[in-house]
Amino acid sequence: MIEGKAVHEKSQSIPNEKPSLRIAIFGVGLIGGSLALCWKGKPGLTVVGHSVNAASVDKYLALGVVDEATTSMEEAAAGADVIVLCVPVGMLDDYLKQLSELPLKPGCIITDVGSTKASVVNYAESLKLSGAVFIGGHPMAGSERSGVEAATPDLYENAFYVLTPSMGTPPEAIERLEELLRWTRANIVKIEAGLHDDIVGAISHLPHIIAVALVNQIAGYNESNDLYRRLAAGGFRDITRIASSDPYIWRDILLGNRDVLLKLLADWRGEIAAFERLLEEREGAGIVERFSDAGRFRDNLPERRKGMITSLHECYVDVPDQPGIVGRIATELGQARINLSNLHIIESREDVPGVLRLSFRHGEDLERAVELLRTLQYSVYF
Repeated sequence: MIEGKAVHEKSQSIPNEKPSLRIAIFGVGLIGGSLALCWKGKPGLTVVGHSVNAASVDKYLALGVVDEATTSMEEAAAGADVIVLCVPVGMLDDYLKQLSELPLKPGCIITDVGSTKASVVNYAESLKLSGAVFIGGHPMAGSERSGVEAATPDLYENAFYVLTPSMGTPPEAIERLEELLRWTRANIVKIEAGLHDDIVGAISHLPHIIAVALVNQIAGYNESNDLYRRLAAGGFRDITRIASSDPYIWRDILLGNRDVLLKLLADWRGEIAAFERLLEEREGAGIVERFSDAGRFRDNLPERRKGMITSLHECYVDVPDQPGIVGRIATELGQARINLSNLHIIESREDVPGVLRLSFRHGEDLERAVELLRTLQYSVYF
């Protein structure tokens, strides 16, 4: 790779087809790389990847994720019809500021993939983007894996992809971006940036805060008694898994949605105070009511819908203490072409059945595995 230079030349337009569309992606990791794979190889589309790291640029090209790649921001943005910022939320303002100083193609659409929208939309509107149009974006999908190696063109299929255009955004620009995003097979939703932050704050940002606070509370108890950690297996580990999220990414997300989260935390304190009152007054009926209300709402949540918090496709299998039993289960799944992503032995000792936790990347694989294992007379539960 020649640093600062595009490695491949842009393909020539084919006569009698739509003019070639040049897409520049800044930050080709899981999110940016998956977008790139949705567009790469499609008629009339050229995908350019950008990273300040030369080794990353080489990797993008070696993996075949993009058509061109460069370490130069000016090179990547030159002639781009669409620029997608897939960098951390805390870096968006800096990238927008640098883009505002470049001679962008007139009518160029700039969008992002950050999980907070109001702050970046407001900042973009304060800049003079040389005739470019900014439209906030947020694909609500993710994976337990990260990096460009985990990128897949199926990441966004059936997920919600939120766009947050402003009142003054030209309708033609919104239509052009929507047309491009149809290649992702996502469900495109257009809402106001502030409403987006209210909703995402409640369904994603607040749960992350609660999970971290809960884990830290138990960690504090564990300092005087290691049984807290030793017994906190299974359910506790599962319901708090998002507490292991990248701390620096979440620092930027939470600070970016600060005002919304302060209000949500005040409401959360009200919910906890209500439970305190029910316990203090021994109101069993009230506790039943709270659980019943929550159960009804949760039961009506959409299933199999990709979201910001990655779905957990796992089941548990009781297995006897016999040599080779774990290998036989893995072999049965493999012979049925069921993709097992992880296998964990939770417990196995004399006179006590072993428990396997089987993890799958897709719900369909989980369903097939459960059906197969139950046919083979294994006890399977969730």
